[in-house]
Amino acid sequence: MKAIREYCLCLSDKNMMPTALKVAVVVGSILFTINHGAALIKGQMTRDRWVAATLTYVVPYLVNIHGQYISRHKSKP
Repeated sequence: MKAIREYCLCLSDKNMMPTALKVAVVVGSILFTINHGAALIKGQMTRDRWVAATLTYVVPYLVNIHGQYISRHKSKP
């Protein structure tokens, strides 16, 4: 439980956020284009698609923060 609490605190860590946001924008945009680009162009974006599109950006952010969290804890003596 301590690790989960620490990870949750890292989600808003000002040192980790810039990198995670950059990764989320780049990776999320690539995935959005692959998964939802055609639907967006055709005007077929439903509510469910917008929820999925949001997760397309959220997941890379969470994964990047997790990577930074693990990296920090492995480097501590």
